[in-house]
Amino acid sequence: MANVNANQHGSHDHHGESHGSVKSYAIGFILSIVLTIIPLVVVLQGWMTGNAAIAVIMITAIMQFLVQMLFFMHLREEKKPRYNLLALLLALVIVVTVVAGSIWIMVYNTVAH
Repeated sequence: MANVNANQHGSHDHHGESHGSVKSYAIGFILSIVLTIIPLVVVLQGWMTGNAAIAVIMITAIMQFLVQMLFFMHLREEKKPRYNLLALLLALVIVVTVVAGSIWIMVYNTVAH
C-alpha cells in the first residue's frame, strides 16, 4: 500500500501532461542567452546602426519569443484544444496594434504643421 501511495503522490505526471526534459530546458536556456547577446553585441560594438540594427533587434526578439513559447511554455506539446494558442494570438494582435499605433503617433506627432 505504501508503494501505491508513493506513486500517486510522488509522481510529477499531472494527468498525462508532459513537462520538458532537462535537455530541452538547457537548449532553450542556451538559445535564450545567445539570442540576448546577439543584439547586445551588434549595438554595443557598432557593427550595425539605424534600420539594420533595428532589424537585428526585431528578428532576435521574435526568435526569443518563439524559443520561450516552444521550450518553456510547452506550446507544441499541448493536447487540449488550442484555446491558449488563440488567446496568445489575440494578445499578440493587441500588443502589435498598441505598439504600432504608439510608434505611428510618435512619428507623426513630431512633424511641424
